[in-house]
Amino acid sequence: MFAVIKTGGKQYRVAAGDEIRIEKLEGAAGDTLALGDVLMLGSDAGVTVGSPIVDGAQVIGELVDTNRAKKVIVFKKRRRQNYRRTKGHRQWGSLVRIAEIVAPGETAKTKLKSTTAAPKSDAKTEAKKAPAKKAAAPKAEAKAAAPKKAAAPKAASNDDLTQLTGVGPALATKLNEAGITSFAQIAAWSDADMETLSETITGLKAKAEKGDWINAAKALAS
Repeated sequence: MFAVIKTGGKQYRVAAGDEIRIEKLEGAAGDTLALGDVLMLGSDAGVTVGSPIVDGAQVIGELVDTNRAKKVIVFKKRRRQNYRRTKGHRQWGSLVRIAEIVAPGETAKTKLKSTTAAPKSDAKTEAKKAPAKKAAAPKAEAKAAAPKKAAAPKAASNDDLTQLTGVGPALATKLNEAGITSFAQIAAWSDADMETLSETITGLKAKAEKGDWINAAKALAS
């Protein structure tokens, strides 16, 4: 038996035991999930086409792994404009093994399970928690009566990264958004750190090397 399913905006033809890579699913390895809508079922008895889906049909898959695909490089160039842009992208996806295809009227043998789902609360658990909340009321009143502690001093403001050669306000904003807010952080950069940041901030490594940011940041940090 085979089925055609739709998940993540794409359609896949699957059979029991197949492993397919689809758009990212929420869950952990080992979870069993229902995979999207079933558009068509096929077997030795014939083919059933949905309108648009096959009511009562279900495809159950086991989540094997969730990771990022191989990097895709996008390069843009405009002739005689001194314009070149290189960007990389790694798309998130999930590797799924088809565990079972359930036809309309059949009962699934594979149970759905999710280790990331929120735990369900029952009446007994809530009843046990209720007395604890009442007992905690005097503590809350005691906290309200206690004098407030002095507020902690505010953290020091971020360093002015525009003091580095080649760093303007726009680039400083991008660095702050990436979590780089101080000269000490830049002074501790390695080649791997600059390579990682270059994936989100185009040309960062070249600018850092040209402007000697690391040595400049060490001097400013001291």
